[in-house]
Amino acid sequence: MLTDKRILLIIAGGIAAYKSLELIRRLRERGAWVTPVLTRAAEEFVTPLSVSSLAGEKAYRDLFDLTDEADMGHIQLSRSADLIVVAPGTADLMAKMTNGLANDMASTLLLATDTPVLVAPAMNVRMWDHPATQRNLAQLKADGITFVGPNEGDMACGEFGPGRMSEPMEIVQAIQGALSEGPLQGKRVLVTSGPTHEPIDPVRYIANRSSGAQGTAIANALMKLGAEVVFVTGPADAARPDGVHLVEVQTAAEMMDAVRGCLPADAAIFCAAVADWRVVSASDSKIKKTKGGLPTLEFAENPDILATVSQMDDGRPGLVVGFAAETDDVIDNATAKRLRKGCDWIVANDVSPATGIMGGSENAVTLISDGGSEAWPRMGKADVAEKLAARVAQALIK
Repeated sequence: MLTDKRILLIIAGGIAAYKSLELIRRLRERGAWVTPVLTRAAEEFVTPLSVSSLAGEKAYRDLFDLTDEADMGHIQLSRSADLIVVAPGTADLMAKMTNGLANDMASTLLLATDTPVLVAPAMNVRMWDHPATQRNLAQLKADGITFVGPNEGDMACGEFGPGRMSEPMEIVQAIQGALSEGPLQGKRVLVTSGPTHEPIDPVRYIANRSSGAQGTAIANALMKLGAEVVFVTGPADAARPDGVHLVEVQTAAEMMDAVRGCLPADAAIFCAAVADWRVVSASDSKIKKTKGGLPTLEFAENPDILATVSQMDDGRPGLVVGFAAETDDVIDNATAKRLRKGCDWIVANDVSPATGIMGGSENAVTLISDGGSEAWPRMGKADVAEKLAARVAQALIK
């Protein structure tokens, strides 16, 4: 998707500048050409030599370089790229962009361009929350600038909150979305995947059988159509998709919290095989096998993630898709589940042992909506994912 795309990467002065080195490497792996520009403050965190070595191109630094500026080099730089990426985007540079200031190479490039711009903000949580920064953010969005992040987490300064720059692969995904001409460009889709593990003691747990392969395939298919994908996964065997905003969890309660934290979204696809029950009081130490009899375990219901999101009054995704893995009366049970949960679609499949679907490379599903049911032929999980992603695109476009 990024082969031969030209990215102008502006690196501003913040501790997150170290992530720009990994970002360059990831972009080059995917065939993109990266032209780096460093502010003077950025050079306090990363060196022009390290940046240019990874990019394979000169790192631009000085607006008044006579060799480059003889032909108005900053104008050419700003207009020859397919996309301008600012990572990290500091509060200072965002303020300059908002007010049209142009007193160095980076700010001049940003003012002199009609090329799309993507910013990955990075700053202290108090700086991010400050009314001035929030005003600048709103104005830049109104001006057509797109953003990825920031994430919430620990800061280099010791504080915690929003302001961490997105991880390099999250930025790569955002770049792919910005350059994509697919029907899901600009759409954010939440996908859950894999099983959950509900602990009994430190060595035992309750889980459903799920490899996570179908969820990974769905995430990849959505990204091919230009979507920004948030991928919340339990401890699955399948490889995690590249380029997603990845959130890894263990339990159903953790997945519920993660899903809430990742909304809003244009669509949500709940492919995870979430355990229905958990042990009320998991033991802190291994439960020993004794001759006195079997241990007594008290169970409680886990949160119903699909129903919770489907029935939201505020912030409900425009399209909510659930999965129903059944062994008996597949269509009847899945149809009843869709009505009970309140989701828009249910993807039903027969996972009885004879089918070999659970943990296998193929799937045979029926898509159930308020318009009825549509059986799809048995096919590879990647093919199922692409067909489902195409249907999601059709629904969101309408």
